[in-house]
Amino acid sequence: MKIAIVGASGAVGQEFLTILNERVDFHIDELLLFGSERSAGTKYNFRGQEVEVKLLQHNDDFKGVDIALTSAGASTSKEYAETITKHGTLMIDNSSAFRMDADVPLVVPEVNATDALNAPRRIIANPNCTTIQMVVALNAIEKLSHIKRVKVATYQSASGGGAQAMAELKHQYEEIVAGEEPTVNKFAYQLAYNVIPHIDVFTDNDYTKEEMKMYHETRKIMHSDIAVSATCVRVPVMRAHSESIWVETEQPITTEQAREAFATSEGIVLMDEPQNKVYPMPLFIAGKDPVYVGRIRQDISQENGLTFWCVADQIKKGAALNAVQIAEWIIRNR
Repeated sequence: MKIAIVGASGAVGQEFLTILNERVDFHIDELLLFGSERSAGTKYNFRGQEVEVKLLQHNDDFKGVDIALTSAGASTSKEYAETITKHGTLMIDNSSAFRMDADVPLVVPEVNATDALNAPRRIIANPNCTTIQMVVALNAIEKLSHIKRVKVATYQSASGGGAQAMAELKHQYEEIVAGEEPTVNKFAYQLAYNVIPHIDVFTDNDYTKEEMKMYHETRKIMHSDIAVSATCVRVPVMRAHSESIWVETEQPITTEQAREAFATSEGIVLMDEPQNKVYPMPLFIAGKDPVYVGRIRQDISQENGLTFWCVADQIKKGAALNAVQIAEWIIRNR
């Protein structure tokens, strides 16, 4: 098994390395790392050996590579897709470049793993981070009754903006404590001591692209007519996204049924003991693999409504881990 990571020096690329180092059952004979001119030549330790980052170029470097895990941005993915796949390499892409293409499956293994078997372009898309954790949770409810409508407010950490965004949040707090004007480059405004109801660019309907991703991607992954309305908010948390989710189902679902569904669903950990102050929080979820669900209750404003809270690590399940799980599922089922 020959695996490549494209964008090896970025936040998700580094997470790919960490996850593959941890998953000893994922047999890898050779690992190749690729990056930009800035990161080319950098060396990283992988399973006791040093691996040097190669410059990503239009050549035959991917010949013989079974799977390429790519996270170098949409423009790079579009430019290099043919180079990566021309010798048969399967490209599992973490960018937004191909997610809504009809001939590219958009996969969350707990929800629609079999879609990965139909990849005529040798490309599988990894969904947006906010969509991934939401559909893992929604899938548990969908098995009880079809979901007609979802309303979601996200509380997205700095990690969604990458390593530089995380560094900027930390630096802003340091600057404020020192009495200095905080530096703002990665966000629309100062994030420290603030929340910003604006992630990605605004579209013609005044939703942002991030919010519309949740609408379109959820429908594609779940093969559903589900309607999704999202408000995406950046919060001054370093790592792990949170979401407050309201669902309307065709048939009534009790909170007991919902808890049982969450507790027995793949990829979900139930944390729902409000009387004991037990509920998911990003402070304690960062660095963990599953999607955590709590604060489950009937929606008192909506017939056949449920509301719940979920938290997941954006860099792990929201990005790198989901891609690795896709690769593992394909290897097991090919």
